[in-house]
Amino acid sequence: MADHSPFPISDHCDGTRFFNPAGWKHALGFFKLPRWWWQRLALGQGETWPRQVRAPRIPQLPATVPAGQVAVTFIGHSTFLLQVAGLNILTDPIFASRAGPFGWAGPWRARPPARRLGELPRIDLVLVSHNHYDHLDLATLRWLARRHRPHILTTLGNKAWLEARGVGRVTEFDWWQEREATPDITAVCTPAQHFTARWPWDRNRTLWGGFVLNTPAGRIWFAGDTGYCAGFKEIGARLGPVDLAFIPIGAYEPRWFMEPVHLNPAEAVQAHLDVRSRRSLGMHFGTFQLTDEGVEAPVHALAAARTAHGVADEAFTTLDFGETRLVKLR
Repeated sequence: MADHSPFPISDHCDGTRFFNPAGWKHALGFFKLPRWWWQRLALGQGETWPRQVRAPRIPQLPATVPAGQVAVTFIGHSTFLLQVAGLNILTDPIFASRAGPFGWAGPWRARPPARRLGELPRIDLVLVSHNHYDHLDLATLRWLARRHRPHILTTLGNKAWLEARGVGRVTEFDWWQEREATPDITAVCTPAQHFTARWPWDRNRTLWGGFVLNTPAGRIWFAGDTGYCAGFKEIGARLGPVDLAFIPIGAYEPRWFMEPVHLNPAEAVQAHLDVRSRRSLGMHFGTFQLTDEGVEAPVHALAAARTAHGVADEAFTTLDFGETRLVKLR
């Protein structure tokens, strides 16, 4: 009998739904939400963020980027502008004021984007790691599709959904799949430990992951959104060493709830070591209050984690919001 499953059956997909190979002791179940809400609302646990944090600096983009280097601009959350090999790349672009449906639901943005959409240079390539609202911002992708028509790289299950909503030039990947992103860049989708959903009824109908970009300047890994998993060492063995990695360091408290799906800074440093990254930058912090830790806590915890692991300060750091930095990849 022919198999009419929408997706390939694998160690992370049953043909219809995706799952983490480690199993769902690594589950972020909706059944745990009431306990977390009770602790936050009734018991007052968790830090309170200010309504607005100091505004980002205005990025000063370089006129040119030398060969072998990448200009990295931190827009906010997991959104970076990468300028490399004559191309402009956005990662998980979210420019919305809330990370949620309808434009008025979901966590409020404490820091505005460091650049407005209309202030961006031409965008050639966009990475979308998974479909959560703080990573797949449909309004932003529609705007980019209308103005720039970039090539959008994403994970299985998102292509048809995006195309039905007016976002074209989409290529979707399974884990370890390699495709041409541009004539000069190839992309490989990498494993992550996470989940997907935009509504309660569509849980894990699409895949999550990260991307390795093989560019003329060097190898870049965008981890996406993830908890700690054995897949990092496999990425290092199969695709490493990585010249520059973007690794999430925020949205990790309380650990009994968030550990399966979000790295804390200590785990992020371990991931940096696992993939054999020469240099890493932290992301997924200080923009939306998704969890219980304070707005500045991830940066302070990252410094402590570097010390504990014997990692040099310059090997794994963060950019200021709106900062642009030239990074030599090799």
